Amino acid sequence: MAQRLALRRLLSLTPGAVPPQGPLAPLSRTLGTSAGCRSTFNVQDGSDFQDRVVNNPKPVVVDFHAQWCGPCKILGPRLEKMVAKQEGKVMMAKVDIDDHTDLAIEYEVSAVPTVLAMKNGDVVDKFVGIKDEDQLEAFLKKLIGA
Repeated sequence: MAQRLALRRLLSLTPGAVPPQGPLAPLSRTLGTSAGCRSTFNVQDGSDFQDRVVNNPKPVVVDFHAQWCGPCKILGPRLEKMVAKQEGKVMMAKVDIDDHTDLAIEYEVSAVPTVLAMKNGDVVDKFVGIKDEDQLEAFLKKLIGA
């Protein structure tokens, strides 16, 4: 069994070799872009935040989160899904507070997850903690003005 696995790995590295099949074949994943991916972005630094959030003509939802935060791991994907449903009417910026403590301090983030709604560079709404999909939809509709 181990020899067969080693042989399959070796063959997969050989140019022109037939890709391995069956349960021992390495998994491959196809990456694609969707509207959800384009409406959500990770903030890289302070100037990126300024350019893509504060100066954005569209409303922006800012998700302040941390890798170690359990509720953030639940809220993040839920919020991304709800933003994607808005079909480009709103953007979502993700800010890791451990990487960008300066932004967390500037926007008075004292707990995570903290979500800000920003329009024309101003914070117009905010919530802390986890929300269900109905509450998130109401939050986004208020921001968009729908």
